[in-house]
Amino acid sequence: MSTSTFPPRLVEGYKSFLGNRFTLEQNRFEELAREGQKPRIMLIGCCDSRVSPEAIFDMRPGEIFVVRNVANIMPPYAPNDDYHGTSAALEFAVMGLRVDHIVVLGHGKCGGIKAYAESDADPYQRPLSPGDFIGKWMTLIAPAAKNTPMLAGENMEDYVERLSEASVRQSIDNLLTFPCVKILNERGKLNLHGAYFDVMSGKLRALDNETGQFAPVAPQDHAAAMETPRF
Repeated sequence: MSTSTFPPRLVEGYKSFLGNRFTLEQNRFEELAREGQKPRIMLIGCCDSRVSPEAIFDMRPGEIFVVRNVANIMPPYAPNDDYHGTSAALEFAVMGLRVDHIVVLGHGKCGGIKAYAESDADPYQRPLSPGDFIGKWMTLIAPAAKNTPMLAGENMEDYVERLSEASVRQSIDNLLTFPCVKILNERGKLNLHGAYFDVMSGKLRALDNETGQFAPVAPQDHAAAMETPRF
């Protein structure tokens, strides 16, 4: 097969990978090939190209099991004859890999959440998607939206952020509808986490399961990074 039409940016990136990371971690790749993957963390993230979990958390190959979809949504347990990509990945991570942690990572400026919020606020808006799948998928946000009404005088940008956080909480609730997750969580063998990454500032906040609020992660380190001269 000719590679002449393969995206040039990917070719250049692969060359860089070979000359840098692969060289430094070749033993790691060989070990993973021989022994298989044993990540302790599963992360459910958005397919938004600006939010790369491996980059945000500086992960090495084999350290994190990632599934990405539109708006980082975890559907509820619904076994039927449909196709369930995210649920299948969850089942594999929990039952196959035996991960210790599951993280639902929301993010700022999420286009899917924004589109849903705008169409929900104005029923005369055009449908979320003219295609076959996105609009149906985004209806999974409905329970979070119902419990997070737009406040009087609130601008859309602030509301989208609140709804994004509410959607993360809803996804964690949905995780607990899976019997395997619920049982292991109750036994203290599987921990569930919510997090929110701000694309503009690089701030990361984690959900406090007791208060239900998102609190800054490593705020001093973030402040120091913001003071570092940019290249």
